[in-house]
Amino acid sequence: MPNKPAPASPAETRRSAATRHPLLVVISGTSGAGKDSVAGRLREDTDNFEFIVTVTSRKIRDGEVDGYDYIFVSEEKFEKMAAGGEFWEHADVYGQNKGVPRRHVEQALAGEKDILMRVDVQGAETIRRLTHNQAVTIFVDAPSLDDLEQRLRLRKTDSEDQILKRLDVARRERERLDEFDYLILNHEDCLDDTVEAIRSILNAEHHRVHPRKVSL
Repeated sequence: MPNKPAPASPAETRRSAATRHPLLVVISGTSGAGKDSVAGRLREDTDNFEFIVTVTSRKIRDGEVDGYDYIFVSEEKFEKMAAGGEFWEHADVYGQNKGVPRRHVEQALAGEKDILMRVDVQGAETIRRLTHNQAVTIFVDAPSLDDLEQRLRLRKTDSEDQILKRLDVARRERERLDEFDYLILNHEDCLDDTVEAIRSILNAEHHRVHPRKVSL
């Protein structure tokens, strides 16, 4: 009697689902809540994620790597790219231009991995519209505005006016939570828990009866 084939492991099942319908995962949220750290941890899983690096016209910060954290270009170059239709989505964020390269998204959608993007709330709205609500949108936030303010001050990259502006924007962004699929509170020193919660969300998304299908 022939041996029965071994059942597929959860990882194999997930990869099979991803092969059929890759997810477009949008990580967004308030400034200082930790969405960069969350996206950075997820992108380390290169077997399952294709990370789309955002183009920005802001100056590079200490510790950042051009082409990895962001693609840094001049204001003139950014405007030329925008005029040439090279961005899938672009916006002015805190006085800084940021855009998602169209070509990179098209290449990623042709593959088998889930596509990971880190954008602001305005960008998430545009992506929802462009994908007809087929993207998985996740809002990452701090537990409270007081906690958010403390994080912004501790990172020491913004002036007092910039901090106050970011907090004001955060209040308005929180009012748009209903536009997102999921809310994740990123508690201090709990990055592993935050990332695991997002992995659980994506695992569930891969088992939807009616899967999301993204096309440009």
